[in-house]
Amino acid sequence: MAVRLKDIARDLNVSVITVSKALRGKTDISEATRQRVLARMKELDYRPNLTARSLATGQSFIVGLIVPDLLNPFFSELAKSISTALRKRSYGLILSSADDSAEVEQSEIRMMLARGVDALLIASCQSTPAGLADVANQRVPFVLLDRPITGLAANFVGSNDCAGGRLAAEHLLGLGQKRIAFLGRPENVPEPERLAGFRDSLAKHGSPLDPKLVVSQPAECDSGDAAGYRMMQSLLDAGAPPDGIFCHNDVMAIGALKAILDAGLRIPEDIAIVGFDNVHYSQYLQIPLTSVDQLTSELGASAAELALDLIAQKAKPEPPKSILLTPKLVTRQSSTLIA
Repeated sequence: MAVRLKDIARDLNVSVITVSKALRGKTDISEATRQRVLARMKELDYRPNLTARSLATGQSFIVGLIVPDLLNPFFSELAKSISTALRKRSYGLILSSADDSAEVEQSEIRMMLARGVDALLIASCQSTPAGLADVANQRVPFVLLDRPITGLAANFVGSNDCAGGRLAAEHLLGLGQKRIAFLGRPENVPEPERLAGFRDSLAKHGSPLDPKLVVSQPAECDSGDAAGYRMMQSLLDAGAPPDGIFCHNDVMAIGALKAILDAGLRIPEDIAIVGFDNVHYSQYLQIPLTSVDQLTSELGASAAELALDLIAQKAKPEPPKSILLTPKLVTRQSSTLIA
């Protein structure tokens, strides 16, 4: 016979409600009690009946996450941190990629809603609030990640992109670089903020950004690394190459780094390069990459906690919250000679 919550409650001389709270990670019971309950569950190999649990509560205990591109390690690392945080509260995660398409994202949103997710986390490809009408109409709590949508008052978790751009500019200027370029993608929502902070900081220090050194390419043209390679090639082919590069993300920076090396130039002696995201493998590249760290683990944990709070408050929704993490610069050999 399958082990039931009331069996565990009887064994430990506690209430079924206490056992349920321990299972769901509630904080209004003592840690000692929670550990006793979890230990007994493990001893008895207790497996919750998720169907019965959903029928009893009206919840699926599933959160949906939609990202633009799973090949971008920033989003896969973000998904991992979200999943870890949800697991601690006995929630599962369904993950989907929009393939950098607003239309695909809307289709994935409909699929998630049909599955009855309790909340949605979306790193959106939408350019207008209309693309999230399905979520709003069904009143499912949702949180925008990394990419806010202009004109939409929604819960948001991201990093201070403008501050990140300033960090990159100040670092490159501090190295003595004079011709500093920016590589990015015009439709990516975080890019304008990163570019604005970068441009403002350069101007503040008397080195205004040359428009000829701002290179953008739409997402549908190439993958991130291929786009970075091609954009860097175009700068090198134009003559008078830059001596410093700030890339919209690390994947793009990896492509730019390869283009520089393929041209027979040295990094950082000829061209210093800075990325954005600080993905895990940036430190293990042929030339370890300096990058603006978005604190991905903290970002994912904050997003998960906010989603769970929204689920708990669904009957009495509160005004949207905006959580902005302060990025930091992680310096490596791509911009600094390290003995």
